[in-house]
Amino acid sequence: MHASVLSAVQIAATLGLVAWMVTGFTRLPGRWLRWKMFCRATFTIISLTGTKDGRTEPVNVYDYLSPGSFILGPPQLQTILDHLTGSGRYDRIDGQGRVLSARGEQPVEVRGSRVVL
Repeated sequence: MHASVLSAVQIAATLGLVAWMVTGFTRLPGRWLRWKMFCRATFTIISLTGTKDGRTEPVNVYDYLSPGSFILGPPQLQTILDHLTGSGRYDRIDGQGRVLSARGEQPVEVRGSRVVL
């Protein structure tokens, strides 16, 4: 009898812990995940195309971040775009993607080398 009671308590405790952990990472209105690290960071997932002299090619903005960096918000993206167009590497950069931040997930576009939220 004691073994079955202990087993039931262990199962209940395990299920309660799993439920608590799962709800800790669920989405709240206006928040991406619930963990504080994710709530304060801004991630940009974007696909870009650069045009130079009528030819287009894909642009990877993460190549222009310092090593180990992966958090890229719209202001940092605009700075990289300004650098790429100002240096003459591209005449124009366009693309679309998503921004994940404390305000949730929202679309982002790059039109004429300008970030548009």
